Amino acid sequence: MRVLAMLHLYPPHHNAGAEWMVHPMLRALAQQGHAVDVLLSRPVDGVTAPYRLDEITVHPYRGKGDPVGWLLDDARRPDVLVTHLENVPRATILGRLYGVPVVHIVHNDHEVTRSWLVDDAALVVFNSAWIAEQTPHPRGIIVPPPVHAGDYATTPGDSVTLINLCEAKGAATFYALAERFPDVPFLGVVGAYFDQVRRDDLPNVQIVEHVSGDAMREQVYARTKVLLMPSEYESYGRVGVEAMHSGIPVIAHPTPGLRESLGAAGAFVDRHDVEAWAKTLRRLLTPRGWSAASKRARARVAELDPAADLARWVTAVEQLAGKSLSWSSARSESGQR
Repeated sequence: MRVLAMLHLYPPHHNAGAEWMVHPMLRALAQQGHAVDVLLSRPVDGVTAPYRLDEITVHPYRGKGDPVGWLLDDARRPDVLVTHLENVPRATILGRLYGVPVVHIVHNDHEVTRSWLVDDAALVVFNSAWIAEQTPHPRGIIVPPPVHAGDYATTPGDSVTLINLCEAKGAATFYALAERFPDVPFLGVVGAYFDQVRRDDLPNVQIVEHVSGDAMREQVYARTKVLLMPSEYESYGRVGVEAMHSGIPVIAHPTPGLRESLGAAGAFVDRHDVEAWAKTLRRLLTPRGWSAASKRARARVAELDPAADLARWVTAVEQLAGKSLSWSSARSESGQR
């Protein structure tokens, strides 16, 4: 089976949660012996040749006709197209034109995302149960962002951390807490998107530049004692799960996605109530409070083992490919007659 993923950007050059959700899903297909290629629809500085990430080959953008070249080439014509976000409309049209089933991965319930959903999508994959409820589809399945312990588990550090220093992710709360805890080290990680809020007037705050997803374990979680997620919106909240694999407690704003991902392990506080955040953080910085929360975090990630979800995903794509291959074979025989 050949799988072509039409995506705008990809790790390690772009490290948003959507891309790091798709990567282990594609990797699971490749590990079953399927050929998996990613075709980018945006240029990336310095990337002029294909590169490998795990078992996947990523092809740089060369022109708008890139996907058509793949679809017309018998040697590399995909059996399935996988897409998400801004590439959904074009992949959908190409799938219809060339008779290739399209898999649409849905990461949020924004209005534009709703407008991209089409009834004839071969498969729609939702990143959480609540998103599936908001945007139902007759051929939809739920695959939470797969997070493997081997990719992220480490010994926690001593910092209070925020990943993505934009206002929407809670930069104001992060800095307000740093002011209230001057003797505690705070770590701010520059995000992959949105304007970043940087302050250099707090001696206990260190800001590190954008970190590739495959370096998060060593550069972020190995330095983190408590993770902050005062996000105004999270459809799931992958970084919280990544952190919990190291037993790192997470304080979060109670978005539907974060409630679903963190479960009973999350310490939920309204993002506008800084005093309540300070009280919760103070408790988690005590040995007793941290130990109890850490145990809950480890128990939660044990519940989130991605093996069954990935197996269901691989089976669903293989079934689509089987239908595609049968259709292509019938078309070829018809043409020969």
